[in-house]
Amino acid sequence: MQTLRPAPASFLVPPAPQLLRTAPPPAPRANAAALAAASHGWFPSPHRACRRRRRVTRSASSGAASATVASVDDAKKDVLIALSQIIDPDFGTDIVSCGFIKDLEVSEALEEVSFRLELTTPACPIKDEFEQKANEVVAALPWVKKVDVTMSAQPAQPVYGGELPEGLQKISNIIAVSSCKGGVGKSTVAVNLAYTLAGMGARVGIFDADVFGPSLPTMVSPENRLLVMNPESKYILPTEYLGVKMVSFGFAGQGRAIMRGPMVSGVINQLLTTTDWGELDYLVIDMPPGTGDIHLTLCQVAPLTAAVIVTTPQKLAFIDVAKGVRMFSKLKVPCVAVVENMCYFDADGKRYYPFGQGSGTQVVQQFGIPHLFDLPIRPTLSASGDTGIPEVVADPQGDVANTFQNLGACVVQQCAKIRQQVSTAVSYDRSIKAIRVKVPDSDEEFLLHPATVRRNDRSAQSVDEWTGEQKVQYSDIPDDIEPEEIRPMGNYAVSITWPDGFSQIAPYDQLEMLERLVEAPSPAAASAVASS
Repeated sequence: MQTLRPAPASFLVPPAPQLLRTAPPPAPRANAAALAAASHGWFPSPHRACRRRRRVTRSASSGAASATVASVDDAKKDVLIALSQIIDPDFGTDIVSCGFIKDLEVSEALEEVSFRLELTTPACPIKDEFEQKANEVVAALPWVKKVDVTMSAQPAQPVYGGELPEGLQKISNIIAVSSCKGGVGKSTVAVNLAYTLAGMGARVGIFDADVFGPSLPTMVSPENRLLVMNPESKYILPTEYLGVKMVSFGFAGQGRAIMRGPMVSGVINQLLTTTDWGELDYLVIDMPPGTGDIHLTLCQVAPLTAAVIVTTPQKLAFIDVAKGVRMFSKLKVPCVAVVENMCYFDADGKRYYPFGQGSGTQVVQQFGIPHLFDLPIRPTLSASGDTGIPEVVADPQGDVANTFQNLGACVVQQCAKIRQQVSTAVSYDRSIKAIRVKVPDSDEEFLLHPATVRRNDRSAQSVDEWTGEQKVQYSDIPDDIEPEEIRPMGNYAVSITWPDGFSQIAPYDQLEMLERLVEAPSPAAASAVASS
């Protein structure tokens, strides 16, 4: 368990692991793929606000050592070796291996170096450290007189292999803020988290999923308080306040809804999927109380990246919150943080806990959620929700804002880890003709034969849903079948495309079961089979 307390006014988390290796590793050989990626990396849109450039120039007198490289290619290898000393503390590997270095160029005179450092998100809480270290390690090369570093971030796109509604296709991360109980401050946390992420440089949207009692119209004050539909595209245009896009049933001109469950699910689906959100780094969903149809609809329609759980110190709040955590666990949505609201207040130099202690800690300990954040009882925090100005905007240097900055940094880092794990969880190794599987949150990797995976598909195309009879027979699948493409499907499965055009959805649970039921080939055995 990690309890984060208010930190200095900064968007950085408490001291992170070192970015530089303590001792430089043996000079690795920069392969052609790394050089090609560095020279021909993707150029992000010129409209991205995260692009930033810093130049470091060394005077002629300070660079006594002459150039020690013979060609531009050798110089690029030197630069990549120097940059490989910088370690991403979230991924645990160097920024060159992470693919962060793009557009690497060295002047013909072998004196000037320029490159782009493309991070996974513009809200990276240690982007300034990355930029500083990148300048330092390259400027330290004896032949370098000038360094030009441009900071950017990857384009917004979901880690999802399925067909998403058009409105969700340009959203990188979808964060659910949930409590499963009303009155614990969930909407307050959702709104302040969204504006904290926006303050860190991200493009953010908020979706108020509570149709019966929407809170967003009270907590923010956009100039345009009615949703408008684009007459050409027929998509809803979100309203906007201080750079954050937002959609709520309360902005639909009907206030609160009086309708039955199936109708509510349809309204939520329409509002979420037919909104023109544009490119977003984070979409924060303010979930309604409970664990009913609306929650299942949201989890099925939107590929949730992670969830933040909000609770209060009372035992009754813990009971309801526990139901929500179990729901997310079954739906394969990782819970990355717990926010315990209304924990304490300070008076006369003492700290008082009027509702007791331990609910948030109990959630963390019982369900293994790694991060806990405490919010005090603060009149300004409550008042900001009524005035239409979020607390982190009204008092960006206050203690509450500092806590939300730590929460925002935690969410950014955990989402980056989840995306990295999901994108590399299942892959096909053509050299040994085996599917490599490393399920997120697992340290073990195992191998599966492609034919075994294809023969054990349990979809309606392979198994009769009524009788359970196997439609696809063992002999129908050749032993030498190889997948054409493997793409992640959210946090729970991958989509595998086979040469016959069949697209198989393979949940991680099913792959783990196959690994237990059949003996997976070892790399040596698989290599021997491949060579024969």
